[in-house]
Amino acid sequence: MSYPPPPAGDPNNPYSQQPPQQPQGQPGYGYPQQAPQGVPPQQGYGYPQQAPGVPPQQPYGQQQPPGSSVQANNGYINLVSGPVLLATMGQRFLARLLDGVIVGVIMTIAMVAGMGSVVGIAGNAAEECGSYMDPGYDACMNEAAAQASSGVAVMFGILGIFALFMLLYEWLMIGIKGATFGKMALGLRVVKESTGGVPGVGAGFIRYIIPMVGAFLCYIGMLLTYLSPFFDNSGKLQGWHDRAAGTVVIKK
Repeated sequence: MSYPPPPAGDPNNPYSQQPPQQPQGQPGYGYPQQAPQGVPPQQGYGYPQQAPGVPPQQPYGQQQPPGSSVQANNGYINLVSGPVLLATMGQRFLARLLDGVIVGVIMTIAMVAGMGSVVGIAGNAAEECGSYMDPGYDACMNEAAAQASSGVAVMFGILGIFALFMLLYEWLMIGIKGATFGKMALGLRVVKESTGGVPGVGAGFIRYIIPMVGAFLCYIGMLLTYLSPFFDNSGKLQGWHDRAAGTVVIKK
C-alpha cells in the first residue's frame, strides 16, 4: 500500500526542510578562514609556522646531499660530522713555518755532520802527507782522497735519509694523525671533507706529492700550490693539493 507524500513545508517532514544557508562572506567547512583586512594570511593546517629571523627549513625529502657547505661570513664549514671552523691562511702559514724550522734544524745537523767528516779527512791528509816525499806523498794523498770520497758518499747518504724523513714526516703524519708538529702547535688539523675524519695514507700522499712535483720547477709550482687557497672561490680555502686529496684544514 502506498501513501501520499506529506505536504511541503510540513515541520514534521525532515525531507522538506532546507539546509541552513552559510552567511555571506564566510568560508564553508573545510576551507581556510579569511584573514581580516590588513592582517597577513596564516599558513594552512599541516604546514609548520615560520619563526621570524630563522632561515627556512628544507621540506622533508629535499634535504641537502651529504658533503660540506659554507656558512656565510663566519669562517665555519658544515661537514657531515658537524660545523667546524676553517683555519685561516695566517695560521696555516705559521704552521708551515714551524715545520720548516723543524726540518731545517735536522737538515743543518745532517749537513754539518757530513761536511765535518769530509773537512776533517782532508785536514788530516794534508797534515800527515806533508812529511812524505815523492812517491810516498802521492800515495798518501790518493788514500786521503779516497777517504774524502767515502765521506762525501756518507754525506749524500745522510741527505737521502733526510729526504726520506721529509716524505714520511709530512705524508704519514697528515695521513694518520691529520697534523704535523707545526699544525699541532697551532691547533690545526687536516680532515677528509667527505667524512670529517683523518685523511688516510692515500689522501695524505696525494696532498704531499703535488707541491713536491711543483718544486722541480724552481719551486714556483710549490709556491703557487701553497698560495692557491687564496684563489679558491668555494669559501673553503682549499689549495690545489687539498682539492686533489679531498681535504680541508680546520681549527680544532
